[in-house]
Amino acid sequence: MNNFSEWLGETMGLNPMLQNKLLISILVILVLWLLRRLILRLAAKHIEDVRIRYQWRKTSSYVAVGLGILLVGRIWIEGFQSIATFLGLLSAGLAIALKDPVMNLAGWAFILWRRPFEVEDRIQIGEHAGDVIDLRIFEFTLLEIGNWVAADQSTGRVIHIPNGKVFTEVLANYTKGFQYLWNEIPVLITFESDWEKAKTILLKIANKRTEHLTESAKKKVREAAKKFLIFYAKLAPIVYTNVKDSGIMLTIRYLCEPRRRRGSEHAIWEDILREFAKSENIDFAYPTQRFYNNATEGKAKFK
Repeated sequence: MNNFSEWLGETMGLNPMLQNKLLISILVILVLWLLRRLILRLAAKHIEDVRIRYQWRKTSSYVAVGLGILLVGRIWIEGFQSIATFLGLLSAGLAIALKDPVMNLAGWAFILWRRPFEVEDRIQIGEHAGDVIDLRIFEFTLLEIGNWVAADQSTGRVIHIPNGKVFTEVLANYTKGFQYLWNEIPVLITFESDWEKAKTILLKIANKRTEHLTESAKKKVREAAKKFLIFYAKLAPIVYTNVKDSGIMLTIRYLCEPRRRRGSEHAIWEDILREFAKSENIDFAYPTQRFYNNATEGKAKFK
């Protein structure tokens, strides 16, 4: 051992004090790594829920890194006796040398403190939207939705976004707050159709497909109102009427869960197609040309 110490001193210029600090630092890091591995092994053995395992893995990583920085810092920094002193020196140095990583670190702290989103939430930040599948010190990860895929379904791509983006980009959370989305389905029928009957059919279909959501949504609104200024006078589905160039537009507005928007549209459209097929006086409208003939239509001939 003495020979190895002398060799280090001759070849690398490390005096005995530096060698001791280096050895102790390596031992500290090794012990923390082994403790973390042991904790994760025990958690994997006794915990079956994947979400809880994930939280154990992330929390143990943060604790191990934090303890490692503090313990190794006490070894190498002379006169280091308080956590506040060390953190002050560390933050000042990082702020000068590493602007972007420091912003990402601040973003991570903001995410943990304010919780604008959590793992499993569906969010949109800037032009990127997806489900949050991981949260790290410098970045968070989304499983992308939308883009070239219709509606809000997954593309399969994983997007890594720096935490600092929470300070510079607009952030929308699909699942926090109200926890439901308002979705609209426009249905265009001809002017000759019985629009009142069509409207009744559409409202009946919307009520059937969203009946289970109304009561739940009322509870969610009451909960959200405790934290946000969210108020809805009407949560039941409604059908709005409007006139377009090609016909009468009936727009179904209804509540749906964020991850089931496409599925709800699919079910509602199939019901619409079945019900309209039974009605001879309701037809879908589309851009067409029409020629008027007053004689055959029984109208007075213009002079």
